[in-house]
Amino acid sequence: MHREEFFKDHDPEILKAIEGAVVGIAGAGGLGSNAAVALARAGVGKLIIVDFDRVSASNLNRQYYFAEQIGSYKVEALKKTLKRINFWSEYEIHIKRLDPVLIQEIFEDVDILIEAFDQAEAKQMLIETWDECFADIPLIVGSGIGGIGGNNKLRQTASGNLYLIGDGVADVEQGFKPLAPRVTAVASMQANLALELLISKFNKKKVNNIR
Repeated sequence: MHREEFFKDHDPEILKAIEGAVVGIAGAGGLGSNAAVALARAGVGKLIIVDFDRVSASNLNRQYYFAEQIGSYKVEALKKTLKRINFWSEYEIHIKRLDPVLIQEIFEDVDILIEAFDQAEAKQMLIETWDECFADIPLIVGSGIGGIGGNNKLRQTASGNLYLIGDGVADVEQGFKPLAPRVTAVASMQANLALELLISKFNKKKVNNIR
């Protein structure tokens, strides 16, 4: 398979906007793994993915892993899958539990960060760190992914460069179990917004270069 064949249905201008981009993904569970696959298929040039956990059998019902990957570190398993889909992009992985220092070290060069944590405390830590250190770089957070149905409640809200996607209510820790349809829907919305922001950034840069 040739690169031209893989991307033949892509708009050339859109591909140009994203193939030089770097997107960070904090967490490789339901949101992170599915968002990573969507971005790899789209052709984002580089993904930086961080997670400390291993694949378990209970992950397979909503996360982009397979039975033979049980026991593997998630980021290592995910990298292999991404390479099978699109081996022209670059995938940088870190087996780490993120803290404020590591967030700054690992994601300092990203164009956008996708937050994909399960725990509210970890989400809050990342949001606060990002606001303090990288407030000018978009952060896309998943908020409210549990349960079934409620398609019309899934939405995107924004405050500056902080974007929230989900229903904002059905959090996992509140007892709403995450199932594949809503998890993958929110992950796809995160990936779709990331592409939108990358294209917008590219177009602004192009206009500035013309002036």
